[in-house]
Amino acid sequence: MRSKFFIFSICLICISLACSKTDLQPKPKAQLALNYEKANYKAVDLKNCPYQFEINGLARLQKPKISQNCWNNIFYPKQKGTIFITYNKLQNNLNEYLIDAQKLPLQHSIKADHIEASEYNNPTKNTYGVFYEVIGDAASQAQFYLTDSTEHFITGSIYFEATPNYDSILPAAEYLKKDIRHIMESMTWK
Repeated sequence: MRSKFFIFSICLICISLACSKTDLQPKPKAQLALNYEKANYKAVDLKNCPYQFEINGLARLQKPKISQNCWNNIFYPKQKGTIFITYNKLQNNLNEYLIDAQKLPLQHSIKADHIEASEYNNPTKNTYGVFYEVIGDAASQAQFYLTDSTEHFITGSIYFEATPNYDSILPAAEYLKKDIRHIMESMTWK
């Protein structure tokens, strides 16, 4: 009987000592902290292409494995993402390219929560287009097209080397979206 009382007393003492009067607070939610360097833009020489623009110095310009003339990829090693740029020369078929470019973001509407389009017009540089921001677990987080309405038509889209999980790729997607906007703003026709 004494041994039971002794064990009970020790347990009671341990419990009372374990409980302190400190304020317990829940741990804060963890946030993914990805800090990318500030973009430093430079003009790229796209030999024999009728357009030029500026890209982020942290990105690498690559020729696609299978491509037509003046198609380019802009690869971001740190973000493991690529902006795919396609070029087509217009031959009285602007409406055909506009319809195709406007259908492309809609292909992601199955997985996307929201697709937001914003027009881009720069009469000084003779560039007109639309930037599509895709929100959700879609394969591409942003797409755009630019044209001068008579000779040139360019489309571009972002893809990552990862399963499309919006929360996980959001910091990298936001970084590349800023670069797409800069590409659109710096685009000039030769």
